[in-house]
Amino acid sequence: MTFAQVLHTILIAPLSLFFEVVYAIAYRVIHNPGLSIVALSLAMNFLVLPLYKRADAMQEEQRDIEMKLQPWIRHIKKNFKGDERMMMLQTYYRQNNYKPTDALKGSVSLLLEVPFFIAAYQFLSGLQMLNGISFGPIKDLGAPDGMLVVAGVAINVLPILMTTINFISGAIYTKGFPLKSKIQLYGMALIFLVFLYQSPAGLVFYWTLNNLFSLVKNIFYKLKNPKKVLAILFSLVGILAVAVGILRPWDNTKQKICVIAFGLLLQLPLLLQWKKVGSAKEYPFEKKDTLTFVLGGCFLAVLSGLLIPVSVIHSSPAEFVNIMHYSSPLHYVAYSSCLAFGLFVVWFGIFFWLGNGLGRKVMAAGIWVLSGWAVVNYMFFGTKNGTLSTLLHYDHLLHYSMKQMLINLVVLCGVTAVFYLVWWKNRGIVHVVYAAAMVALVGMSISNMYGINTQLKQIKTDIDRVNQDMATIPLSTKGQNVMVIMLDRAMGLFVPYLMQEDPNLMAQFDGFTFYPNSVSFGPSTNFGTPGLFGGYDYTPENMNRRDNLLLEEKQNEALTLMPRLFDEAGYNVTVCDPPYAGYEWIPDLSIYDEYPGINAYVTKGRFNQENAQDESKNESTRLRNFFCYSIFKISPLALQPTVYNEGNYNCADAGYLAEHPSDKVYTIDKDFQGSFQLVDAHHSIGLNRDFIGAYFVLKNLSEITEITDQEENTFLMMDNDSTHDVTLLQEPEYEPEETVDNELFDETNAGRFTIDGQALNVDDAEDYMHYQCMMASFKQLGAYFDYMREQGVYDNTRIILVSDHGSNVHLLDDVYMEDGMSIYSYNCLMMVKDYNSKGYTVSDTLMTNADTPALALEGVIDNPVNPYTKNPINMDGKNTDVLHLFKGGNIDIKTNNGYRFEDNEWYGLKNGNALDLQNWSSIEDPSR
Repeated sequence: MTFAQVLHTILIAPLSLFFEVVYAIAYRVIHNPGLSIVALSLAMNFLVLPLYKRADAMQEEQRDIEMKLQPWIRHIKKNFKGDERMMMLQTYYRQNNYKPTDALKGSVSLLLEVPFFIAAYQFLSGLQMLNGISFGPIKDLGAPDGMLVVAGVAINVLPILMTTINFISGAIYTKGFPLKSKIQLYGMALIFLVFLYQSPAGLVFYWTLNNLFSLVKNIFYKLKNPKKVLAILFSLVGILAVAVGILRPWDNTKQKICVIAFGLLLQLPLLLQWKKVGSAKEYPFEKKDTLTFVLGGCFLAVLSGLLIPVSVIHSSPAEFVNIMHYSSPLHYVAYSSCLAFGLFVVWFGIFFWLGNGLGRKVMAAGIWVLSGWAVVNYMFFGTKNGTLSTLLHYDHLLHYSMKQMLINLVVLCGVTAVFYLVWWKNRGIVHVVYAAAMVALVGMSISNMYGINTQLKQIKTDIDRVNQDMATIPLSTKGQNVMVIMLDRAMGLFVPYLMQEDPNLMAQFDGFTFYPNSVSFGPSTNFGTPGLFGGYDYTPENMNRRDNLLLEEKQNEALTLMPRLFDEAGYNVTVCDPPYAGYEWIPDLSIYDEYPGINAYVTKGRFNQENAQDESKNESTRLRNFFCYSIFKISPLALQPTVYNEGNYNCADAGYLAEHPSDKVYTIDKDFQGSFQLVDAHHSIGLNRDFIGAYFVLKNLSEITEITDQEENTFLMMDNDSTHDVTLLQEPEYEPEETVDNELFDETNAGRFTIDGQALNVDDAEDYMHYQCMMASFKQLGAYFDYMREQGVYDNTRIILVSDHGSNVHLLDDVYMEDGMSIYSYNCLMMVKDYNSKGYTVSDTLMTNADTPALALEGVIDNPVNPYTKNPINMDGKNTDVLHLFKGGNIDIKTNNGYRFEDNEWYGLKNGNALDLQNWSSIEDPSR
């Protein structure tokens, strides 16, 4: 980051983000872009009103001092010259406790206005949802208003109206002021007119509302009892809001409650006016309050800007690295740290600095309590929300029960009481706690950053190797070809529904046998892939029993087993994207170095190289979301869904698309390319980089396939994440689009999720994303199989489509165990096409993904043996009364990487039917 970028991130970015969050929340309640601008203006003006009030008081105080000193200053300047005049003025200033730099106090209001103006300009001028939207006489909030046309020339009325209101407000405000103050104010008004004349109407409308608010404020300042009048007006507006909340029909109860609550809150100023108050107590400024506040701001900045982002990246640094365009993910930390410092230290500090003695005391106590809340929320609540994507989205919808939120509220009340008592009794303890806590936070962050950099060295090495060669898949027309294609998290449950919706798939998958009664030995990749690639010696149970080897070594054995055996059998072997090779997120292909006949590649992301510029624009979303995620994590549970906002973190444009999915005027700016924002179950904007990287591999399989007429045999082992890194796709094409609108298609084709009376509960975004991405993957595989037929290499190819595990999405009832785990988390995909097989068939035979090596090697090697364990490779491992399946828990290969898998919770599956909940039960650890 350059110095200018750092300065912008500290001073402007917090305000821009706050503008967007306020606007997005207002829009979700009001559902009108224009009225949301009104709400934004009101919210911002009332928020900064104390700032401007204090700034005006300082300005008035400064003017009074200058007017008091002016006669003698004129006298000195008239009668003295040179050094003597300077010495006389300095002496006079010192005698009156005045410094020339105090003149800056008269410009505090102006200095405050500049960053707010820049933030508003950047947010509203770039707000895509305003494009083409009318509001009253304004035809397009996203363009200059041009409301008046004279002789064919469009005149923008709003900037002129804004300036007129500004002049009137200034005339009232500067009555009796010196000429210098008037020139300053009117000059700024003219500068704003010139600068904003060609700006979008939405931005000028916002600034016009601000000037109108300022005019009303200045009029109130001239009244005898402005507080009482304002309280009465607030009360009237509140009564109107309550009436609207009660009488108007609302989309949901939450909106109605918010409007009524807002109306009731507006009664507070009038109620406080009735309270008899004695002479106001003066609270002097105390240095200890300042120290408490500064330490509190620094603590929150370190927690939200440094520790939390670093912890997220440290969990898996490789996920935040683009293998095609490498850069250290620590630049996200630099940005979030500057943003947090700007919010909690700079802007909170400005509010504190402009406050009076009582205000500073309240803010000092408040930030101390807020710090306690932040720590408790981050450490003890909302810790099991699912897997986090690189855009800081969870793979499951966020939901907290009322019980969880009430427990959190009770705990926070207790924290408030304890922290306030400590603050009241001994401020010194507060300062010591802050100092110790910050040392701990910074220490943990530095340690994690060191760990990140250590991992990045290996990641960079892997990336350099990955980018050396593009994969090629050889297929022979005269020999035998074997393909093992793993689709990560593909659900066998979906297959019949895919075939029903697109009958063409049935023909493309001719020769395949589908095994719906299939099971994985674990519900995640690190537990499911060893058995898939290595057979029954690598089920979690048998992996744990071989506790003389690290899990990484056993994973590498599994990933090299089939390629090694096929290589030794004379096959031309190709491996693509072996999952967790070397226990690295980016596969460490060096595990195949000792086998010269094995050609290993990483293909994910290699086919979207042309989108490098779009990917760089995706940085803005990820940079923004890191800080928003931190705020989400330190917020009370009751507020977390609002902050998280279905993973959009209150992106304003995403909210509009939810309300107007078919608005043809609405356009997505190219900046959204690569920045996936989920709106709801049927709409999204932007592209999911991770899905694109995997999907385009399937789309380009024919491009990297080399057909040979030589008498050779080939073997391909490939992993693909297009069914794992799910996103919304445009139906019925099932293609990624920058703007997805499936509402009409989903409504008119709801019957596609019912077969023979069994209906899937496909109703939320997670369900649709999994289904759509599996359909897209099958369509691309089907197209590739057609290509193989055209090239004459389909019939002589054995193909195994398999997944490492299923998913816990709620598609069926009565499939959940007492702990909330669905049996379909273990229901893997298993489809097999043998040589020259015909017809599409379904078999209820129990299969496990650990059958894969035996199926692939059948007929290639007689009685194959695992070269590492010397055990036979067959399917006998499932021929037992009870299959032992690992529940798992810690899916992080960087922490769960010892000699045994952590956690000891297991399930037993009996009677050979994996799809019947009655056959599942909890069992003791069978590996001990």
